[in-house]
Amino acid sequence: MDTVIDRLTESQAIFLSTHINPDGDAIGSLIALGLGLQQHGKHIYLYNASPIPAVYRFLPGVQLVQQVLPESSAWDTAVVLDCGTLDRIGVAVDFVRGLPQVINIDHHVTNTNFGQYRLVDSTACSSAEIVYRLLKKMAITIDAAIATSIYTGILTDTGSFRFANTNSAAYTICSEMVQAGVDPYTVAQHVYGTYSLGRIKLLNMALDSIEISANGKLSLMTLTQDMFRETDTNPEDVDGMINYAKRIEDVKVAALIMENENGAVQKRYHVSLRSDGTVDVAEIAASFGGGGHFSAAGFGVESSLKALKKTINSIAEKL
Repeated sequence: MDTVIDRLTESQAIFLSTHINPDGDAIGSLIALGLGLQQHGKHIYLYNASPIPAVYRFLPGVQLVQQVLPESSAWDTAVVLDCGTLDRIGVAVDFVRGLPQVINIDHHVTNTNFGQYRLVDSTACSSAEIVYRLLKKMAITIDAAIATSIYTGILTDTGSFRFANTNSAAYTICSEMVQAGVDPYTVAQHVYGTYSLGRIKLLNMALDSIEISANGKLSLMTLTQDMFRETDTNPEDVDGMINYAKRIEDVKVAALIMENENGAVQKRYHVSLRSDGTVDVAEIAASFGGGGHFSAAGFGVESSLKALKKTINSIAEKL
C-alpha cells in the first residue's frame, strides 16, 4: 500500500476508471477515491464507458463521472478499480495503456495483476473496503460524500451483508460511515426501493426466460436486445436480476446470458455466474477467459445463443 500511496502522492493528474456495466462497488469505489484525491489536491478525471445505473445516480459526486475520454497528454497516472483484467474497462484500454503508470486496485481472486503498481486483496469484501483503507492511510478526511460512496459499495457487494464475502470489516467500516454522515435509509431507498416501470417489465421477461437443467442444479436466465428495446431499458437495469435464478430451490449455479448490442452474425454475450456457495464459479469463468469471485463471476463470449446455452447447460453435469 505504501508504494501505491507514494505513486498517488507524486502524481498531479489522475485518470480513474472502473468496469463497464458498473455495479455499486465499482461506482462507489470510483467516486470515493476520486473525491478523496481531489481533496488531496489532485486533478482528477472519473470515467466509465457505460451509463451510470439510475439507482446510483443519487451518489454525491456522480456528476464527475464522464463517458468521454480526455486528452491523454494531460494525465500522468491511471487508477483502475474493481477490475480483474484491464480490458474490463472497455474502450478505454488503449488510452490507459498509453499513460505513464497504471495502478490496479481490486478484490477479485482472479485478478491478473496488470499494471505497474497493484493493491489487490481478495480477502476484502469489496473494492470499496480497499479504497477506505487507502484513504485512511493517506490521512484524507472521509466526509459524508465519500462515506456514502464507500457505504454503498460495501452494502451492494455484500448483498446487504448476506453474501459469503461479508467480513467483520464490512460492519465496522459501514458503522463508521454512518457516523460520518451516511443515512442508511436514504441509501437503501435509492438502491433497493425504487424501480422504473421498464425495469419491472424487463424483470418479468427475465423470469419467464428461466430454464432449469435436467438435474435441477443449474438455472439459466436470458436477456436479449429485443427485450431491452421492448421495455425501453438498458444493461444497467439488469443489476441483481440473476439472484432470482440463484434462489431457486436445489440450484447450485445460476447463469444469466445477456446479449450485447452488436450486429454480428456470431453475437457477443456476457455471462454472469452466481453460486450457492458450494461451487467455485470463478474457476468456471476463468475457463472461458473471464474471472471473478468464488460465488460470483462472469465472462464474455462470441457464439450463437443456442450453442452458448448448450455449453452452459453442460456445466450442470459436473455439479
